[in-house]
Amino acid sequence: MAGSGSGGTEGTGDGKSRFDDIYDRPDPRAYFGRLAPLEYEIPHHAQPVFRQVAAERAALDDGRPHRPAVLDVCCSYGINAALLNHDVTLAEMYERYTSPACRTLSTAELAARDKEFYAERRRPDAVPVFGLDVSAPAVHYALEVGLLDAAFTDDLEQGSPGPGLDRALAEVGLITLTGGGSYVTARTFTALLDGARRPVWVSAFVLRTVSYQPIVRALAAHGLSTTVDASRTYPQRLFTDEQERRYAIAAVRALGGDPAGREEAGRFHTLHYESRPDTP
Repeated sequence: MAGSGSGGTEGTGDGKSRFDDIYDRPDPRAYFGRLAPLEYEIPHHAQPVFRQVAAERAALDDGRPHRPAVLDVCCSYGINAALLNHDVTLAEMYERYTSPACRTLSTAELAARDKEFYAERRRPDAVPVFGLDVSAPAVHYALEVGLLDAAFTDDLEQGSPGPGLDRALAEVGLITLTGGGSYVTARTFTALLDGARRPVWVSAFVLRTVSYQPIVRALAAHGLSTTVDASRTYPQRLFTDEQERRYAIAAVRALGGDPAGREEAGRFHTLHYESRPDTP
């Protein structure tokens, strides 16, 4: 999941680049260092949306004694969790992890500083956040510095949730996604919703180069209705090269979209899909 989420310089069969190697590091410095030149920005756009949706979901009385948790799918190093629960911006995170001072630290030193950094910026309305990603180093770091309350590496494209994730799903009320829409399928969402024990909402930012409809159908089979404003898009990142640009333009057109002013201008763009139960 993590290795497929954001894209990069390693080509794939469909023409989209990917950076598998930046997700298996013991800390997020390579992640931010590689994505900074590409102006990867979708977590920034998701930050206010996820905060609003999480607050609305937390306000819903579903008869359970504890606040519903957020499950961030393809969470990598806990970027969405950091932005959701802390007074920090994506720009500040880029500056922090690419700074000369940060570059000289060991992973242990960086983790100790990050734990203090995020603790000082913890918001009073913070919600429990679980992370799901196949990259063990990434989720371990996010868990160690306090960004995630629990982390899981189950690959739901290949199998069912393990006992730990299955227990955690009992508390999940909101699933978020920003980086994995090109790679996780309806299989992952079906597995998650099959294990849910409380009403689950889904808030997802998905590239316009892929169809979200198979997941929409899977969500509908679990009683969720999905809405999307197709006229509003959110930029994700710059293309790595001309080949990726041509791929994106062709993929958007194949799905009936118009790349003018968006993909044709040099960036991937996403749509925001909101899925909630048919009945309160």
